[in-house]
Amino acid sequence: MAGRPGIERQSEIDMNTKILMTSSSLILGLAGIFALFAPGNLLALLNAPPTNSLSMLLQLMGALYSSFALMNWTAKDSAIGGIYARPVSLGNFAHFFSGTLILAKYMLSSEFNLSILLALVVYAIFAVIFYWLVFRATGIQVDTK
Repeated sequence: MAGRPGIERQSEIDMNTKILMTSSSLILGLAGIFALFAPGNLLALLNAPPTNSLSMLLQLMGALYSSFALMNWTAKDSAIGGIYARPVSLGNFAHFFSGTLILAKYMLSSEFNLSILLALVVYAIFAVIFYWLVFRATGIQVDTK
């Protein structure tokens, strides 16, 4: 942080969070657009019956994903880690961690579905990275010289 002796911003955390926020924004944005405008196709991919209520729920999920994508996109240039932009990183961690648990439970209790497995892998990767960002990264480096 500028103006405080002995403390400076870690450039690798800044670069990594920009890549993280951009990639999560793009993935969530694409999933959100797909769910908003093609819920029938998504239901077919999941081998689910195309009912009106399921289509409506998928469209609501698409609106949520699009909103998360917008939030991540606008936060990509901010300092994130530890106390910096904690609501953004904590919200992303909660979303990806909960999603990982839900997808893992589905994979263990249902027959194999490649698209669910791919979603599980993506969710698990983002959950681990956002865990690190929320609970391990401080966003600053203390200069001990």
